[in-house]
Amino acid sequence: MTMRRLVLLRHGQTDYNVQGRMQGHIDSVLTEAGREQAVAVAPAIGRLTPGLLISSDLQRAIDTADLVGSSTSLPVKLDARLRETHLGEWQGRTVADIEEQWPGAIATWRSDPSWAPPGGESRLEVVRRSRPVVEEIDDELAGDDDTTVVLVAHGGLIAGLVSALLALPTATWPTIGGMGNCRWAMLARRGDHPRWRLAGYNVGVGL
Repeated sequence: MTMRRLVLLRHGQTDYNVQGRMQGHIDSVLTEAGREQAVAVAPAIGRLTPGLLISSDLQRAIDTADLVGSSTSLPVKLDARLRETHLGEWQGRTVADIEEQWPGAIATWRSDPSWAPPGGESRLEVVRRSRPVVEEIDDELAGDDDTTVVLVAHGGLIAGLVSALLALPTATWPTIGGMGNCRWAMLARRGDHPRWRLAGYNVGVGL
């Protein structure tokens, strides 16, 4: 057994969140409120005594992770595989814009993990690129028996990765809901069993 707990923290509020625009791989930035969210959540993450802190390489995640790292005294490692879903032609658009140009497509995307926006990735593809990050950490920490790892990432990636690590049937993935800014999911497992269980979802601190 290596990792005992895996915490998946979503970045703080961004300018695109405020505008209601799809971000995907666009490098949006934290608002002042988003930075305050990250400052507020950092001590709560610190109390989990993580041993490793890894972030998506998109700036909104890096800035959130840096503030968490300052509280936990951990360096931040970057991994591009933790990026949000690439949304192709939808990036930068509002849901209303997308619905007008691609009627019904938003509903299809939200209900079918195998469906991808034009020029973008499906939820299944996002999991295929991100799940090896967790597997590699397991290998890296071989021999440790009580390590907590924090991944700072994005709402869509977190929902997909949680679904996959819990071995949920693909058809049920849409039942794993959205994640608020600077809220987190926690997966845990017993020392004598490798299966992950859900210990918390959309957990956070109030501002």
